[in-house]
Amino acid sequence: MTDFMTRARAAEQAMRSVFPATPLQRNVHLSDRFGADIWLKREDLSPVRSYKIRGAFNAMRKLPDQDLFVCASAGNHAQGVAFMCKHMDVKGVIFMPVTTPQQKIQKTKIFGGDNIEIHLTGDYFDDTLAAAQAWCAREGGHFLSPFDDDDVIEGQASLAVEIEAQLGKVPDHIMLPVGGGGMSSGVSTWFGERTHCLFVEPAGGACLRAAMAAGHPVALDHVDTFVDGAAVGQIGAKPFELLKNRHLSDVLVLSEDRICATMIEMLNVEGIVLEPAGALAVEAISDVQTFIRGKTVVCVTSGGNFDFERLPEVKERAQRYAGVKKYFLLRLPQRPGALKEFLGILGPDDDIARFEYMKKSARNFGSVLIGLETSRPENFVRLFAKLDEAGFALTDITNDETLVQFVI
Repeated sequence: MTDFMTRARAAEQAMRSVFPATPLQRNVHLSDRFGADIWLKREDLSPVRSYKIRGAFNAMRKLPDQDLFVCASAGNHAQGVAFMCKHMDVKGVIFMPVTTPQQKIQKTKIFGGDNIEIHLTGDYFDDTLAAAQAWCAREGGHFLSPFDDDDVIEGQASLAVEIEAQLGKVPDHIMLPVGGGGMSSGVSTWFGERTHCLFVEPAGGACLRAAMAAGHPVALDHVDTFVDGAAVGQIGAKPFELLKNRHLSDVLVLSEDRICATMIEMLNVEGIVLEPAGALAVEAISDVQTFIRGKTVVCVTSGGNFDFERLPEVKERAQRYAGVKKYFLLRLPQRPGALKEFLGILGPDDDIARFEYMKKSARNFGSVLIGLETSRPENFVRLFAKLDEAGFALTDITNDETLVQFVI
């Protein structure tokens, strides 16, 4: 056993005084669907509904004389630090992006109580991180990185210790969501070459793939904050040292809309509430289904801190990804009966979700913004063919991100 494994095992044993091991559950639905033995490591069922409590616990327990901790977080690390500040009765100053979902801000306040204060600053995590580090340098205290810290990485590796003990063996494959790299580097270091690790990133925050391509951590030009638990602009230096020799082909990048489809499926089918980052590992199974068939696979559901006010957006994005909802601009003749003619072309499963039109004076045609929902993607092929046959000109804007962000 390596020194790292010894320390990770000690961390796992020590944290049992604070919270029990999270469940490792075999998922029948996914196992049957993909022809594999698929298990979910339910980090969404930890006391703070994510694995981040592990790293916070391990780093803070090693500093028993420290009475002030400072951190920056998009939500989950903040909750872990807040929970431990109250548990250890120490002071915490927590910086969070202004764009952090309210659910995560409120839960952080609840977990930390009077032991913490929260500063909302910056639209992106990296801005928040810089503000937290500047405050810490000016005011004092110990800055606790959410991922770029040896003790945090070691604490996150306790997740792997539990998986091996609960499964009774090493899985053939393990799917690991990646944000700043703390958990994925810790877990993959524990397993080493004994299992095949796959690393999953959102397209709007693929910092591991960028770093592996460049050979060193690099800052992304743009970060999509939708997958807030994994929306990091640059992977940590320490995690990258542990991950840099992995194969680029083992890094899977998923679109944000795909992740939404899995969130909806897991909620409707399994009753499991996952945040976007928590759904990453599950959604990635379909990308590797050909070589996991008949194998034992563990997916880390990394978090379940989801604000249900975001559910309409998640459903919207999932429908667009599935191809059952589209938006288009219709060139409608400005003559009596034209609208009725258009409506007559719609099929029995076609439902108008949005319709915006204002008659223009002194024009022969007007533009209509239409949102349509249907039961099967192929219905749109039939509809568009009939519209073309009837002489209606349309432009599909469903995948035009600039227009969609403006009109939806």
